[in-house]
Amino acid sequence: MLLYIYFPIFKVDRFYASSQLCNNCGYKNPLLKDVRIREWDCPICGVHHDRDINAGINIDREGNRLFSKVKQEKK
Repeated sequence: MLLYIYFPIFKVDRFYASSQLCNNCGYKNPLLKDVRIREWDCPICGVHHDRDINAGINIDREGNRLFSKVKQEKK
């Protein structure tokens, strides 16, 4: 027996500043336009970030936000 599971796909805007946003406090670091900077410390909350892991967390949260927005519209 085949089981199909439906997973909605949401496209996050390509200009969403996922690697520039602190996933802890939401501060947008303007110094991170240079993609050669791989790690950074948030000047507001002090959390140390790996650029790729931080971006992944922010993209996941943005996708969840988009999903909940669509879910609320269907009610």
